[in-house]
Amino acid sequence: MSQRTRTLWTLVITSVALFMGALDNLVVTTALPVIRVQLHASLSSLEWTVNAYTLTFAVLLLTGASIGERLGRRRMLLVGIAVFTLGSAVAALSPDTGVLIAARMVQGLGAAVMTPLTLTILSAGVPAERRGMALGIWGAVGGLAIALGPVVGGAVVQGLSWKWIFWLNVPIGVVLLPLARFRLAETKGAARSLDVGGLLLASTGLFGVVLGLVRANDLGWTSAPVLASLAAGVALLAAFVAWELRSAAPMLPMGLFRSRGFSAANAASFFLYFGMFGSVFLLAQFLQTAQHYSPLGAGLRILPWTAMPIVVAPIAGALSDRVGGRVVVLAGLVLQAAGLLWIATLLSESVGYASLVPAFVLSGVGMGLFFAPVANTVLSSVRKDQEGIASGATNAIRELGGVFGIAVLSAVFSSSGGYASPATFVAGVRPAVAVGGAIVLVGAAAMALVPRRRAATSATLPLASPEEAAA
Repeated sequence: MSQRTRTLWTLVITSVALFMGALDNLVVTTALPVIRVQLHASLSSLEWTVNAYTLTFAVLLLTGASIGERLGRRRMLLVGIAVFTLGSAVAALSPDTGVLIAARMVQGLGAAVMTPLTLTILSAGVPAERRGMALGIWGAVGGLAIALGPVVGGAVVQGLSWKWIFWLNVPIGVVLLPLARFRLAETKGAARSLDVGGLLLASTGLFGVVLGLVRANDLGWTSAPVLASLAAGVALLAAFVAWELRSAAPMLPMGLFRSRGFSAANAASFFLYFGMFGSVFLLAQFLQTAQHYSPLGAGLRILPWTAMPIVVAPIAGALSDRVGGRVVVLAGLVLQAAGLLWIATLLSESVGYASLVPAFVLSGVGMGLFFAPVANTVLSSVRKDQEGIASGATNAIRELGGVFGIAVLSAVFSSSGGYASPATFVAGVRPAVAVGGAIVLVGAAAMALVPRRRAATSATLPLASPEEAAA
């Protein structure tokens, strides 16, 4: 197989695997009303149908990336695809919400292994001079999954059955498994022993933090269970940092954070996902609750925002190869923040949809400028043998940003409004989206700290050996 053919297969397989995992972040939301009726589900059960996936996914991302670096990236990608496909089949066959929630956790486990490895396998399989363009296409596919999640969910539920939002994953997974086995080259990270202590501390610490966040709006931010969960999670994560500093073979080398590019780009990712996902979560409901559109209608009308990365991300990836990721990502964050703040000023019970479209497009362009170049910035700030764990860390950080965003912006929404009427919903959603825009601006400030392109190369030197530095 020629290098060009292998590169093309690597791009296709990793992009499809990313699409399959990313789609399930949002596809279930439009099916919840039907699931509630058919499975006689309580409100708490419906919430956990969504949270079970997010919780498992965010908690185990670092673990999946670390194991892939040691046992083989292709091998663990195959495991991730198989587990995700199995979880999807069980979810489609679920007779009650208990089985459905368990199946969603299995899906989250598979996605946690699969998602970070798509990035490292793609990075290792593409020549350096074409990496930005390849990551641009990869980012566009991730954006497409975000765009189509609500639309696919609404269309499948209205046209077929809620079960088919899970059945759709099964044939894709079955086809991907042999393709990945025979078309991808096996790669590994630097040889080292498995950091079991680090795995346990990171997993339990992230579990405590995320569990506290997803329960906070139900139980109250100051309730004892929430505070205990958050405190335990933070304490365990602090212990994880201390452990990694002393470990001979850490799963997440703390030296990565000595790179200003790595630290600042990850901070920007956290704040972008915080503001963006928290806002999308509420705006999708605004179109149904205050504007009275169907779930499918709401998903279609938010496409000017969520579909823009499909067009913009490949251009942004290629542009980052020429001018560096810092400028492109910074522009994306500013446009995303401007779009959210613009939307917040427009929202009202009677606002016409056409008035929202320019702000949706502006936000979408910002998303498209962000995704691929920030991945390139992160990977360029670490050594080649550290790309796998850097990818896992980046994915975990941004997913946690999304969880924080939904929890915090929902709390802002609840403090000012509610679901009693369109007027009360608007009263809550306007300040929440404004806060989301302000948070994205914090991410822009963080991104401004990334060294310029010439300096970015030297940012990796503290992580390299003296011989590498001299070279």
